Amino acid sequence: MSIYRRSAARWIRRLVIGAVAIGLIALPGPAATARPQTAAVVTRAKYVYLTFDDGPSSPYTAQILKILRAYGARATFFEIGKNVKSYPAQTRRVYQMGNSVQNHTWSHPDLRNVSAATFRAQVLTTDRYIRAQTGYTPRCLRPPYGSTNKLVSRRAAALGKKVRVWTIDTRDWSRPGTSVIVRRALANVHSGSVILMHDGGGNRSQTVAALPTILKTLKARGYSFTTMSCT
Repeated sequence: MSIYRRSAARWIRRLVIGAVAIGLIALPGPAATARPQTAAVVTRAKYVYLTFDDGPSSPYTAQILKILRAYGARATFFEIGKNVKSYPAQTRRVYQMGNSVQNHTWSHPDLRNVSAATFRAQVLTTDRYIRAQTGYTPRCLRPPYGSTNKLVSRRAAALGKKVRVWTIDTRDWSRPGTSVIVRRALANVHSGSVILMHDGGGNRSQTVAALPTILKTLKARGYSFTTMSCT
């Protein structure tokens, strides 16, 4: 190659390199992969805890279970030990249908006013009867009347229990009427609400009558129904 050709070649290389540097010429490379832009949609499930105290009983526990099954709902039953002893098959049925069975003491005393020995007996005897029907030892304790304080919580914790009360009280035990029970259950409900009703301790026909409307309305509002385990 003559000196003129070598000079021309060097000039062309410099020209090409300069063009690439300023972007006039694009060198071949891997094709860019398009990344679709997707909007992040965050949906938070809404749920409530339906809880029933003072059972099991006849015929109300069985009626409530039938309604819960019809609406695909589950609940937490805080049961009294003496009633479990009287209606063991009901407790077994509550558990077998996917509901949670928890401790509501043996005979429904105010736990703030009992001795340490009585507290222990009230809770552990109830545990034993519930475990005989379910194979499960309750981890939640609901003090009767919702009466609790630091001493009750401390004694419960020593027995492996967490105290659980409620956020919405329908006061259905007073038999105020079906429509009143419905209104009280739904008035201030939000995700995470704990709704208190009863399947024992007296005539619970109004509670049974109110339950379908409560379930239907909550489902229409987008709520699901979950159970307590206190694990």
